[in-house]
Amino acid sequence: MSNPMDFTDDQLERYARHIILKEVGGAGQQRLLAAKVLIIGAGGLGAPAALYLAAAGVGTIGIIDHDIVDLTNLQRQIIHDTPSIGRPKVDSAKDRLAALNPDVTVHAINDKLTLENADSLFQGYDIIIDGSDTFQTRHLVSDTCVRGKKTLVSAALGPFEGQLATFKPHMGKPGSETALPCYRCFMPSAPKGRTETCSDRGILGAVAGVLGSMQALEVLKEITGVGDGLAGKMMIYDALSARIRVIALPADPNCIACGPKPETSTNIPFSDLGIS
Repeated sequence: MSNPMDFTDDQLERYARHIILKEVGGAGQQRLLAAKVLIIGAGGLGAPAALYLAAAGVGTIGIIDHDIVDLTNLQRQIIHDTPSIGRPKVDSAKDRLAALNPDVTVHAINDKLTLENADSLFQGYDIIIDGSDTFQTRHLVSDTCVRGKKTLVSAALGPFEGQLATFKPHMGKPGSETALPCYRCFMPSAPKGRTETCSDRGILGAVAGVLGSMQALEVLKEITGVGDGLAGKMMIYDALSARIRVIALPADPNCIACGPKPETSTNIPFSDLGIS
């Protein structure tokens, strides 16, 4: 356990409920303070994830989003408020996180995520959270994580359901029983045609809160080493029946991203990149 002198008095009080957990302790809290997490999107998933990571004391949080706060966002994107309507989402999120925990350094990236900038934007971060809502964006994020050997915590939402998985193929042994999948092992390519988003189908706002909070939880587990993560598995949540199930997610030995002959993401229609 870390020496209590490694923390300020305010930090000892702020993180007391973490530090007294024998599974986390001072050492775990120090790892949180030293961690760097990038969140793709300050929307329905990114909003609760960012709040819980900042509250937990994750030392550096990057948020990338090129959208502005809209009135329709406030039903689920809880990091924003009514006075923030019309502001860039990353600025609204940064102000909220700074008010929540001044220990945290927040990098607000008001930009689109593209093939040209993804690798450079991901540099310097330990874990990536994907809060996007199109297959094109998820593939771009996953491929970039595979190239950079970054752990990815990805979630997706439906009107009353969601799914969550952790992808870190770099931590497994390809071609063996310990091989771990990337997102393309699960979804090799995007379905043809336009895919519907929450603006088309609707979403019960708290469903985003559940999945975004679970993303934050999985990130905290990855950083501290507490518990069993979701690498090689997928959690499926059904809000209407209040049921959760976990299924195995095997690695594809011929995956075009993490397999023996990886390919680069191409032909992604950037107009389809989106955030939930």
